[in-house]
This record gives sequence, C-alpha cells and structure tokens, in this order.
Amino acid sequence: MRKLASLRRVSMITPIDGADMIELAVLDGWQCVVKKGEFAVGDPAVYFEIDSFLPVEPRFEFLRKSSLRCMEGRAGFRLRSMRLRGQLSQGLAMPLAGFPELSEAEEGDDVTAALNVEKYEAPVPLSLAGKVRGMFPGRIPKTDEARIQNLPDWFEQHRLTEFEVSVKLDGSSMTSYWMDGEFGVCSRNLDLLESPSNTLWQLALRYRLAERLCDLGRELALQGEVIGEGIQKNNERIRGQDFYVFNIYDIARARYLAPAERADVLAELNGFPGPTLQQVPILGSWQVFARFPVMAELLAFADGPSLNPKRPREGIVLKGMAEESPISCKAISNAYLLRQG
Repeated sequence: MRKLASLRRVSMITPIDGADMIELAVLDGWQCVVKKGEFAVGDPAVYFEIDSFLPVEPRFEFLRKSSLRCMEGRAGFRLRSMRLRGQLSQGLAMPLAGFPELSEAEEGDDVTAALNVEKYEAPVPLSLAGKVRGMFPGRIPKTDEARIQNLPDWFEQHRLTEFEVSVKLDGSSMTSYWMDGEFGVCSRNLDLLESPSNTLWQLALRYRLAERLCDLGRELALQGEVIGEGIQKNNERIRGQDFYVFNIYDIARARYLAPAERADVLAELNGFPGPTLQQVPILGSWQVFARFPVMAELLAFADGPSLNPKRPREGIVLKGMAEESPISCKAISNAYLLRQG
C-alpha cells in the first residue's frame, strides 16, 4: 500500500530567491515549500504525499482556501503539485511536534491510517462506474506503482539493473481476469457486472478477452489503461475509447510476468480471433539508473511525448527485466502534474 503519510527526515534546506517567509525542504526524493525557520537539516517531519486527501481538522485548516475538495460526499484537503515563487512544491511537510499521537512512531513508519489520510480519487465517469458485482478480487494486486521519489536508494542499488521503460498513459485502470473458471472485469477498486453501457465491459467484449483467456487456459489477469473520450481529459485526443496492456499477473503463481514473458503471452492471445491487443508504448530497455544517475535527470526524462507524439506524456514506468520477482516503479512528469493541476 502507498505511504501517503510517513515520518521522514529533512535532508536539505534551500533558500528561495526573493522569499522572506518560505524556503525549500527536501525529504528523500521529494521537495516542498515550508515556512522559513520551521525546519533544520536533520529534523523529523510528517510528510504527506501529493494525492493525499487529508481530513478536515484544525491542523490542516490553513489548506482550506487552496485545497478543499469533496470525495464521495466527504470534505477534505487534496494535496497536489504546484509552483510557489517559481519552485516546485509537492506534498506537505509538517513538524512532528504537532502530532502527539505519533510519539511512538519511528522514521520511515507509515502513519497514513493513524492520521486518517486517504488517497484522493477523482469522481468516476458514469460510463466507467457500472453495477458492482463485488470488491476487487483479493488474489490480484491492484494497479499502483511506487513513485521513484520514495525509492532514492534505487539509484545506487539498481545502477546496473536493466529495466523496460514504457510510457505511462493518463487514463483509467482496467483489470480483466480468468480465475476459477470465470471471467471478470474490474475498475481500479471494484469487480463489475457485465453491462453493455459500461466502457470497461465494452472494451472487454470488443477484444474478446473472455474467449481468449479461456482458450489460453491459464489463470491470468490483464491489467491496462483505458484512454479516450470522457476519461481524464482525454490527453491523447483519440476518438472513442481504447485499451492498452501494461501488466499481466499470473494468478496461479502469484507474481507479475516480466516484460519478455508478458510479450510472449500477448503474442499467444493475439493468435486467437479478435482485434490486436496492444501494449502501452515501450521506449526501450536500459540500465536506467546508470543512464540517469540522479533523481533530477530521471524526472526530466519523464517529460516527453506520449502515445500521441503531439501530446505530453504523464510519465514513465520502469519494470525490471528479470523473470523472478520483477521490480517496478514510476516517474511522473512534474510538468504534466503542474499542467493537469
């Protein structure tokens, strides 16, 4: 699960030109604007990542003007990327002293639940919502890659590891599975009943996913991005909707397929009748952390063209090429985050 709120230590403080009241604090791979003098290097802090949805309570009231949002009928404060005095600020850092309930917590601890923090989820378009069959299947992981800012040690640990690099498309997650002799279609959090009005089921039927997975005879989950009209501002500017595979999960073996394995299975599935199943755009495979040895260089590379070469991409996803326990993470384009708000 994503650590939306965690205990971290300030590793750097940088002044901001022309600013008397604020300065820039760095915590692991993240940077955010803080009040001047509020932190010194080495101080502990409670750090809230972007996309956090903070409860309405006195400690967060200063966010009301900029961040008040509604999610599922509840008010809260949504954190996002922004620029302050020309500096990129991502998330929120607050002194640990303001959180007496965390007196026993240690550096690195996940305090998301303790502080009633949730992940902000934008309202789901009616075309994707559908009728609920049940909760997301427990045997299949939900789709949510760790951000590279939370993995600063990877630049040294995986300097010589080869990764597949793919474009992260900005859409909505879809999972289609064949398990226990049944086919199912899921949104990010829910298993959906078949419905001709639901976009995810429309795509599953268009690509004959039930027949193909059944004929393949393996318990697998295809996970991918649904993009197009009515979905996340349709960044790619396509007509209608489409589906691009980014992961295949082997349910029986309880592990994700490595990139080469995924390509082989897609080739097998495309041998059955139906339209060609497409992967998200693959940029190549490299020793990424040797090519981009510091965080800023990798995040700069996350900028660039998307599936539609005239449109900016949301970012990139790195997947280890090793077949056993492949590792993965994502680097989101800061320029894209600022543009999308």
